[in-house]
This record gives sequence, C-alpha cells and structure tokens, in this order.
Amino acid sequence: MSIDSLVVFIPLFPLFAAAYIGIGHLAGMIGGEKDEKSTSIIATLAIALSCLVSLFLLGAHLMGMSSGSYEAGTWLSHDSLLVRVNFITSGLSMLSAALFAILLFIVIRFSINYMHREPGFHRFFFILSLFASAMMLVVLSGNAVGTFTGWEIAGLCSFLLIAYAYDRPVASGNAVWVYITNRIGDIGFILGIGLSYHWMGTVEWAQINELSAGLTNGKVTIIALCFTIAAFAKSAQLPFSPWLARAAEGPTPSSAVFYGAVMVHAGVYLLCLLQPLFERAPVVMVLIAVVGLCTAIYGFVVGLTQTDVKSSLFCATIGQLGLMFLECGLGFWTLASWHLCAHGIVRGYQVLSAPSLMHNIRHTPAEPISPRVASMRWIYIASLQRFWLDQVTDWAIVKLVKRVAHDLVYLDDRIIDRAMAIPVSTVLEESTLVQLEQRGINIRPGIRDNGPDRQGGGFAGNLQWAASLLYWFENRLVLRGVGEDAINYGRQLGKYLNRIEEILLRPHYVTILSFISVLIAF
Repeated sequence: MSIDSLVVFIPLFPLFAAAYIGIGHLAGMIGGEKDEKSTSIIATLAIALSCLVSLFLLGAHLMGMSSGSYEAGTWLSHDSLLVRVNFITSGLSMLSAALFAILLFIVIRFSINYMHREPGFHRFFFILSLFASAMMLVVLSGNAVGTFTGWEIAGLCSFLLIAYAYDRPVASGNAVWVYITNRIGDIGFILGIGLSYHWMGTVEWAQINELSAGLTNGKVTIIALCFTIAAFAKSAQLPFSPWLARAAEGPTPSSAVFYGAVMVHAGVYLLCLLQPLFERAPVVMVLIAVVGLCTAIYGFVVGLTQTDVKSSLFCATIGQLGLMFLECGLGFWTLASWHLCAHGIVRGYQVLSAPSLMHNIRHTPAEPISPRVASMRWIYIASLQRFWLDQVTDWAIVKLVKRVAHDLVYLDDRIIDRAMAIPVSTVLEESTLVQLEQRGINIRPGIRDNGPDRQGGGFAGNLQWAASLLYWFENRLVLRGVGEDAINYGRQLGKYLNRIEEILLRPHYVTILSFISVLIAF
C-alpha cells in the first residue's frame, strides 16, 4: 500500500460525517440543542482528519516521496469509455486540497458558536460536511467526470445554504436565481467532457492535456471555450457576476467558505489544471484575459457605492477573481495559482470577521473616494445599478429558461398528453383526441368538464381507447368520406404547424439551433 492511497480518505472523511449527521437527523436520533455537541464533534473531527492527511501528502510530494497520482479502481466501463476512480497527489491539486481543508476546518470551528441554537443547526453542518467532501473531489479527482461530480454537489450545497432561511422569499428566490445561472456553466462543462471523449477518447485530465496537441486548432478552441464558460460561471466572471451578490443571503460562515475562501476559486483552479490545453487555444486565452480585465474593473467600480459589509467584500472578491483570470489569460499561471491561495486566506478571514466589523468601526468615518471619480455622475449611477447586469442577466438567462419551459408545457399539454391518453385538469380534460371529438367540445378558455367519466391509461392495454379510435375513423372518414371534416382537420393541422414554426423562429431557439449546428460541423 503506497503513501498515495491515503488520498482516498480526504474526501471520504467529511462524506462519512455528512452521512452520519444527515441520516441521524432524518431518523430522529439527532436533533435539537441537546445534540449540537455531537454533531459539531463529528463534523470537526472529519475535516480535521482530512486536513492532516492532505498536509501529510503535501509534505510527501514536496519531499519526492509520492508518485503524483493514485488509481483506486474503475467507476464505469462501457465499450471504449473508461472512467476510473483516480486522484492527483501532486502540484496545485494537492496544495489546494491542503489549503481548502485548513480553511474548512477554521470555518467549521467558527460555525459551532455562530450557529448555536439556530433551528437548522444540524442541517447546516450536514450541508457543510457534504460540501467539504465535494470540494476535495473537485481539486483531487484525476478525471473530468469525478471533478464534475464534485462540481455539481458543491453547487447543490451552495443552493441549499443560500436558501438556508427558506421561509424568507428573498433567500429562496436568490437561491433559485443563482442555481439557474450556474447551470449555464454546467452545460459548458458537460459539452467539454463530451467533446473531449468524442475527439480524444478520454476523460482523464492528464490525457486531455497531452492529446490536445494532436487536435486541430478549431477543435482545441471549442473544448477550451466550453471549459472556459464553466469557469466563468463558477467564479462569477462577466456576464455571470451578479449571482455572487445574491449569494450573500446565506449565513456568514457559509458565505466565507463558499464565496470568499473556497468554492468561488474553482473556476480559476480549472483553468490552471488545463494549462496545456488553453495554451494551444490563443483565441480563448485572449477571451479569458479580456473578460478578466472587464470583471476586475466592474468589481472595483460597483464596490465604490456598496453600503453593507458583505456586498463590499463580494465586489472586492469579483475584482480579485477578475485579476486571476487576467493573469491566466496572459500566461502567468504560477502567479494566478499563488494569487488564488493568498486571496482564499485573506477573503475567508474578512468574511468571517464581517459581523464584528461594524461594531469595531462604528465611530470611524468612511474614507471618501477621489473627487475626480466622485464628479463622474454617470459612473456613480452605473455603479448604483451594478451596470444593469442583474436586469440583463435576468432577461437573457432566467426569462429564456422560462420561455422555453412555457413552450414545453404547451407542447406537453396540447399534444403529448392527448396523444398518450393522459388525463388533464383544464378545458382539455378529455383524455384523448378521440373523446374530444366524440363529445363535440368547443375549446374555449374557461370551459371545464369535471364529469366522472374521465379516462386515461395510454396506448398499451387500453382497448376502449382503440375501439373509440376505430369507430371515429370509420364514422368520419369511411362512412362520410372526405368532406368538410377532413378539410377542417387539415386547417387545424396547418395551425399547429404554423404555431411550431413560430416557436422555432424565436431568437432564443435560433441561437440554440445555430450553436448545435456549429458543434455538429466540427
């Protein structure tokens, strides 16, 4: 058994703690103030063990005692697809694991007193332990599938802790908004994994970096762009920056670990992990540098007009993350790595100390900004409105999802449910097109039929439905011939087809179809 095999326990310890707290809480064995001590001991002990193991492996790596990787087994094998359970025990991955474990330990210790007697005390430590396991998997996994698994679990934990006070509409609304925004980045991550396997036949990070040298510039650029979108969304780069301010609704310890010290740096880590891939895509490197610079300026300008501590800190976080992306785009990878580590430590401390900051500086006036900047009224207005990015993002992402969902509901209710004989609860409560025709219902808004003879069951095993269909066919088309009914049905079909055409010609569908066409062309 090699030293590298210990890496398996780094994500497992907090995962076991999360399982113990979660199952115990659901089963009623853990709950209330009386069990706060046992929950806090389990969570603290688990992350402390992960911290010790990660520091030991980091020391082993620095002394040349580790091989740099470890394979625990096979997760999935199908034809040419092979997904291993493997880990990286060297370089930035091991350094990030050790640093994040230390920061997580500090936050959990801080949370014991901060969350004392809170109604969701056990739920908080369950989510925080699960998040610790997910982040260890993100930075240590040796393949894209393992990293994405931790990436998604960390995003889910973020959603749950933003909505920690789920009885407050603002908290739950912001959680949903942040969750939807980050799903755009997840789409990019999934596309990057799929295209890497399609063009290189692997999902291993080391092989992706190595085999990308044999791809054409266009293919390398597309893969790099997909992973860049994922990094932009996770690390709150433009145009995704507004989600970070909305995430401040969560408790202060979760804000410190998620959006100050650990999770918000996942995008920068992903770029550094794929350094060889990005260096073969100069166009994407330029994009990263430009977006990073614009994000840094955005964070600085918007931060000038913030009046609460958390918003000011998160604007500063956006600015620093933008500088990290600028450094990556310019090729200063080592500087970006050290910047990541230093910023995680400083920002984590600042967010944790935010509750006591207002008490300590209550008699200290705010330092005025430069008179030259203060005289620029248009910058002041844009800063107050956060450059209207909230409204733009809401229109481009959230409302886009709502429009697509509305169209899918229309298709499901008007066509699929009728064809599959599924009962519905509106004016279309006739479960099939056959029954609708036989009863001669005039479809108008507001008409409902709540009769007891509604019928469902689908095609399979529904003989009555089949008999009705044959009767309709015989009566309408055979006995009466092709007459007025057939013409009316043709007109109705034409209306449906026109409706589908109008939907597909909407701007958001044209954009989606164009993007799919470009991917197929490559």
